[in-house]
Amino acid sequence: MEKVLVTGSEGFIGGYIVKELLHNGYKVIGIDNLSKYGKVVRNHSEDENYQFHSGDVKDEALLFNLLKDCDYLIAGAAMIGGISYFHDFAYDLLSENEKIISTTTDIAIKCQKNYKLKRTVFLSSSMVFESSNIFPTKEEDLFNIPPPESSYGFQKLAVEYFARSANLQYGLEYSIARPFNCVGIGEVKSLNSTDSVNEKKLTLSHVVPDLIIKALEGKDSIEILGNGNQIRHYTYGEDLAKGIVILLKHPNAKNEDFNLSTNESTNVIDLAKLIWEKTRGSDEFKVENVDAFEYDVQKRIPSTEKARDLLGFEAKTTLSEMLDIVIPWIKEAQKLGYY
Repeated sequence: MEKVLVTGSEGFIGGYIVKELLHNGYKVIGIDNLSKYGKVVRNHSEDENYQFHSGDVKDEALLFNLLKDCDYLIAGAAMIGGISYFHDFAYDLLSENEKIISTTTDIAIKCQKNYKLKRTVFLSSSMVFESSNIFPTKEEDLFNIPPPESSYGFQKLAVEYFARSANLQYGLEYSIARPFNCVGIGEVKSLNSTDSVNEKKLTLSHVVPDLIIKALEGKDSIEILGNGNQIRHYTYGEDLAKGIVILLKHPNAKNEDFNLSTNESTNVIDLAKLIWEKTRGSDEFKVENVDAFEYDVQKRIPSTEKARDLLGFEAKTTLSEMLDIVIPWIKEAQKLGYY
């Protein structure tokens, strides 16, 4: 049985990745310092083929001991959050995440050279395209657009440079995954929530659960940040995990980067309206606009052709289908006091 180490295994996307790996017959080792959500119990937590280690990825000895017997590495550990994090933790996102990816890449180079590691999948972000003026944005457009303005987007771009540079100098085999606007269950309020989040009237750092919670409050209107014309591609967590797991072994993924996303564009006002309809029925839909964050990118529209043509990957879960899964989960989470 092949073994995969997943760093950041207890995070929002990490949980979906572990589940998908187990479904595909891998033995999975997870490491996470639990700094964002604390201890989270998932359906796969007690799976006999899942072994979790609570620890810091920056601990070189620990990471090496976990990775030296693994066939693959999915490097997902990072200090990460939605748009509120870009402001509240602007320096920490850069400093902490650089230390994480530097240590991870160092150990990956060592384990591929001297042990059995075959490929490392680096989790990047759609925020590397933060400053794009080319739509839809293809993978190769990355080098033809201005660099990201936020420290988070800039650091995720650095993750991709770590992968490419390690390959250039040391022959590290890699693949880069760029998830776009993950939607799913399991996201709870961060342990790092700050006052500035509340000042911006953002219940959670990601827009979908934030709008669902606001709609469920029963007020006459729903608050949205900015004018509501921001365009996103909301992608289901299970679809993203399938794409990420494909990158482990697919021959066409070797030393390549991929946008992993649905091809469906949705603006925030239409998202809010759909959530309102599913939670409030025939109540009149009203919006209250509040000031947006500085780094609230207006357009994030990926090309998904490369993943489709080279990997046969398509994220097909519709936004309506996602909401039919997430809304009941949030209602139950509210009863249990997670929000």
